[in-house]
Amino acid sequence: MTERILVVDDEQDIRHSLEIVLGGAGYQVICAKDGEEALAVVEAERPHAVFLDIELPKLDGMEVLRRLRAENPDLPVVMITGHATIERAVQATRLGAYDFVEKPFSRERILLLARNATEIGKMGREVARLRTAEVEKLRGACASMRALRESIQRVAPTDKRVLILGESGTGKELVACALHSLSARSAEPFIQVNCAAIPDELIEAELFGAVAGAYTGAASTREGRFAAADRGTLFLDEIGDMSLRAQAKVLRVLQEGAYEPVGSTRTVRVDVRVVAATHQDLPGLVADGLFRQDLLFRLKVIPLEVPPLRERAGDVRLLGEHFLAAYAARDGIVAPRLSEASWRLLDVYTWPGNVRELQNVIEQIVTRWPGAEVGPEDLPPEISRGVMNSLSGPPVAGANPYVGLRLQEARDAVERDVIRAALERHHGNVTRAAEELGLARTNLHKRISALGLGGT
Repeated sequence: MTERILVVDDEQDIRHSLEIVLGGAGYQVICAKDGEEALAVVEAERPHAVFLDIELPKLDGMEVLRRLRAENPDLPVVMITGHATIERAVQATRLGAYDFVEKPFSRERILLLARNATEIGKMGREVARLRTAEVEKLRGACASMRALRESIQRVAPTDKRVLILGESGTGKELVACALHSLSARSAEPFIQVNCAAIPDELIEAELFGAVAGAYTGAASTREGRFAAADRGTLFLDEIGDMSLRAQAKVLRVLQEGAYEPVGSTRTVRVDVRVVAATHQDLPGLVADGLFRQDLLFRLKVIPLEVPPLRERAGDVRLLGEHFLAAYAARDGIVAPRLSEASWRLLDVYTWPGNVRELQNVIEQIVTRWPGAEVGPEDLPPEISRGVMNSLSGPPVAGANPYVGLRLQEARDAVERDVIRAALERHHGNVTRAAEELGLARTNLHKRISALGLGGT
C-alpha cells in the first residue's frame, strides 16, 4: 500500500518542493494551504503522516496539532518551522508532534523523517487494531452491549479501578482483558486470579507470596500474584469468595501500594491496577458481615455490568452464528445450518448459563450434525425442556397450550404452530414458507405430513 503524506504550508514553493521530494520517493502526496483545509483533508483522505507548518493562516499550526492529536492520536505529525519558531517547535513535540524540521531543509532529512513517521504510524495503527479486536470479542448488537463497549473504551485508559458485575458465563473475563489491552499498561503483565478456586488457607500466599517455611508445605520462597502483576493489571475474579483476612491485605495494597509476603516482615511496593469481578451481591455480603464495606468502596470506583444473555435481544443468533463458524473452522468441517424454527427456540430459551452455555450448545451441534440442517428436534433436550418450563410458569389458567404435554408432544406442538403460521402468511405456498423457515422444500413437506398439517 502506498503511504499517503499530507503537506500543510501556506507557501506554494514549500508545498511544491516537498511534493517533488516525497513523490519521487514513492509516497502519495496531498497538499493543503491552511489549517482549516488540513483538517478537512485529514478527515477525507486519512493520511499516514503529516508535515505541518507552525505558522499558518486561518488556523494556527499549533491548534491544528492539538485537534489532530485529540481526534487521531496515532497519526504522526512532523512540524515545519523557521529559525524564529524553534522554541514553538519544541513545545509542539511536547504536545505530541513526532518531530520537527527547520527551513531550509535537506532532501535526506525529509526522507528520513517521512520513513520513520510512516513506520511509527503503521505500528500505532496495528496496536489500535489489536486493541479494538479485544473489545470486539464482546460481540453483541443490543443497546446494552454497545453501551458496555463504549464504557470500556472510555474507562480503560484512565487507570481507575473497575468492578465488573454480572452472572456467571456472561463474559466478565473478556471485559477485564479488554480493559487491560486498551490501557497504558497493555505491554505489561495481565495476571488473573480466580478467588473461588483457591482454598482460604492458601489465598494470601497466592496473592502476596510467602517465604520458605511460612506454612506447612512452603518449601521455598514464592512470588505472589501482586508482584507478578507489577506495572500491569491484576484481575481478581470472583472477589466475593475471598476470605476476610485476605480482603484486609488487599485493602492495604489498594490504599498504600504495599504489602508483606506471608511469613515476612519485608515490605514490598507495587504499582498494580486492580480489576475485580463477581456474580454475587456484594452489598448483601457486606450486610451479612462476609465482605468489607471499605474494600467494596475501593474496588467499585467504576462499576461495569455485563448483561445476561436472556436480556440481549437478537444476540443469541448473532453469537450462535459466530460460534458455528468458529467451531466448524476449528474442526475442519462444514458448519451445520439451523432452521428458523431452531433459532426461534434458542431465542426463547432463557440461557441460565449465559454465553458460556450457548457456546457449549453450539459446539455440541457442530460435533453431532456437521454440514446438516438442524431442526428443533435435533437440539439438545435441555433447550426444549427449558422453553417448556418457562412457558409453563408461573401458570395462568388456560393461557398455555403446552401444559400437561409430554416433551416430544410439546416440541411437535411448537413446530406445528410455527409451520402453520408460515404457511398462512404465504397462502399455502410451501416454497416460500420453506425459505422463511430455513428449510429445504422437501424437508418441509415431510414435516407437514408428519405433523398432520394436511397435503398443502
